[in-house]
Amino acid sequence: MVSHVINRAKRLLFNRIQQTNEFNAMPHSGLLVLTLSQPIIALTAFHSLHPIIVKKLFMAISTSYGLSFTFILTIWVVASVCLRADARAFFVFGDSLVDNGNNNYLVTSARADSPPYGIDYPTHRPTGRFSNGLNMPDLISQRMGEEPTLPYLNPQLTGRRLLVGANFASAGIGILNDTGVQFVNIIRIPLQFEYFRQYQQRLSGLIGANQAKKLVKNAVVLMTLGGNDFVNNYYLVPYSARSRQYALPNYVRFIISEYKKILMKLYDLGARRVLVTGTGPLGCVPAELAQRSRNGECATELQKAAGLYNPQLNKMLSDLNSKIGSHVFISVNSKKMHSDFISDPGAFGFVSAKIACCGQGPYNGLGLCTPLSNLCDNRDLYAFWDAFHPSEKANKIIVEQMMTGSTEYMSPMNLSTILALDSQK
Repeated sequence: MVSHVINRAKRLLFNRIQQTNEFNAMPHSGLLVLTLSQPIIALTAFHSLHPIIVKKLFMAISTSYGLSFTFILTIWVVASVCLRADARAFFVFGDSLVDNGNNNYLVTSARADSPPYGIDYPTHRPTGRFSNGLNMPDLISQRMGEEPTLPYLNPQLTGRRLLVGANFASAGIGILNDTGVQFVNIIRIPLQFEYFRQYQQRLSGLIGANQAKKLVKNAVVLMTLGGNDFVNNYYLVPYSARSRQYALPNYVRFIISEYKKILMKLYDLGARRVLVTGTGPLGCVPAELAQRSRNGECATELQKAAGLYNPQLNKMLSDLNSKIGSHVFISVNSKKMHSDFISDPGAFGFVSAKIACCGQGPYNGLGLCTPLSNLCDNRDLYAFWDAFHPSEKANKIIVEQMMTGSTEYMSPMNLSTILALDSQK
C-alpha cells in the first residue's frame, strides 16, 4: 500500500510524474527539462546546507534512485539560487568614479568606451570604467570575495547575476539634477533609484519578496556623489548660474541638505549599510591644475570648497545615524585618502601625483583621454589615470583604507569591521 504524503509543500514530486505546486512555484529561469522515472524525493532545505554536502546528497540520491542527470542538475541549479541568495550583495550609486559601464548604453559624451581606457583591465579593452583597469567597485567586490557587479543597463544582468547586486552609477551626475547638464543623457539619482526599485521587483520574481528584502537589507552599498556639483556645476564656467545664486558657504549647505534627502530615500528603499564617500582634494586633480594653477599648487577655490563640504557631510551622516539609531551610513574620508599620496607620492610608489597618465596639455589635464593623447608607459607610477580619475593602483590604495583604515579614514568603522560584525548576526 502506498503511503500518503504528509506535507506536499516539502516535496519535489506529487507522484512519479507530477511536480508539486511548491516546486512549480520555484524560479525556473534557465532550468533544464526534467526527466523523471523514480519514486518521490523529499525537497530538503538546501539553503541550510553547505554546497559540498548538498552535492554529495545529490550523488547519493542519484545512486539510490537512479535519477537522471538532468534532474540532478536541475535540483543543483535551484539549490544554487537559494545558497547564493544568502551571500552579500553589493549595490553602487553615483558618478564616474564608480560607473562601470552604464553610460555605454546612453547617447552622451560622458563615456569611457574607447582606448586607451581599459588598457590594464583583464580583457585589455575599454569597459566604460573611467580607469586604466579596475575601479573602486571592482576592488571592493574582490575584497568581499564576490564577482564584480554588472551595470544595471547591461542586458546580461539577469537570473543568478541579479543576486550579486548591480551598479547604477552614471558618469557626470551630481547631487543636484542640474549638475552635468552638458552631458545631456545621463542617469541622475532619481532615475538610479527608479532602476533600483525595478531591480528589486525583478529580484523578487527570482527568489521571492521576503528573500529579496533580506538580500537588499544585508547588502553593502556604495554612494559616491558631490565632486561634480563643484567642478561640473558651481565652478564649471565663470559666473555660473549656481555661483550667482549662492555664495560658496550657502551652496555647500544647500547641496548637503539635498544629499540628506537622497540618503534617506536610499534608506527607505531598504539600504542598511551605506559607504558614503566625501570629495577628494578637488583642486589637486590634473584638470584643475591645468586650468587654475600657476606653479603646481592646488587650486585654492576648489580646495576651499572641499574643505567646507566634507566636514558638513560627516556631520550630516552622524546626525542621520543618531536619528535612525544605527550605523547605517559610513563616512569615507576620500580627501584624506587622496591627500596621502598627493602630498608624498614616492611613499606609495608614484613618480607623480600631479600629472595624469593619459591626456594632453599642462599636467596632461586638458581635454579627454583618447587614442591621440599622451600615454605613460607604466600606469602604476601615476596616481591619476586621466584629468579627473585615479589610476587602478591609486584605487587599490583607497580601497585598502576603506577595508582596514582607522577612524581617521572610515567613520565610525571600516568595511572589514562591518563585514565581521554583520557575519555574526
